[in-house]
Amino acid sequence: MLIRVDPASGVAIYDQIAASVRSDASRGVLHPGDRLPAARELADALDVNIHTVLRAYQQLRDEGLVDLRRGRGAVLTDAATRGGALADAVRELVAAARREGVALPTLVSLIREEYPA
Repeated sequence: MLIRVDPASGVAIYDQIAASVRSDASRGVLHPGDRLPAARELADALDVNIHTVLRAYQQLRDEGLVDLRRGRGAVLTDAATRGGALADAVRELVAAARREGVALPTLVSLIREEYPA
């Protein structure tokens, strides 16, 4: 598992960490029962504050994607791998948009029209 973050991005680091875990789970890189790296270990590897990693893990816990237990760490739940079919459909949608020459902002607008908040 490779967690990727971009400090120059406008997206908060904890959101990037959580998104990376979600992505790996939906693509089948991670499986239910897999342990995520210890928060201190990941913070050191990414050169971020441990509280940033803990906030990402808590966000994933609140979504039901990981189980946090003292002494056990963060473990992926069955819910984390649901959505694999959706991830496949999104990849197909993006590929189709690229083939058709649809720009990202246009694609995002089309999605927002179909999925209003």
